[in-house]
Amino acid sequence: MNIDEERFTELEIKLAYQEDLLQTLNLIVIEQQTQISQLEESCKLLVKRIKSIGGNEMIDTGLEVPPHY
Repeated sequence: MNIDEERFTELEIKLAYQEDLLQTLNLIVIEQQTQISQLEESCKLLVKRIKSIGGNEMIDTGLEVPPHY
């Protein structure tokens, strides 16, 4: 093999590894998005449950100004 063929082969190998890595990372992102969606739904259900038992004052909306302002 000459130098150009070797470089081309090396580039093909690197591309194959990158494509595999990209596919793996895409699968991880899909799994994480599924987990995030499940956690968001769980949080909504918990807030709804707390409100239903009269715990509105326990829910921090994040809108309260801290005392040092």
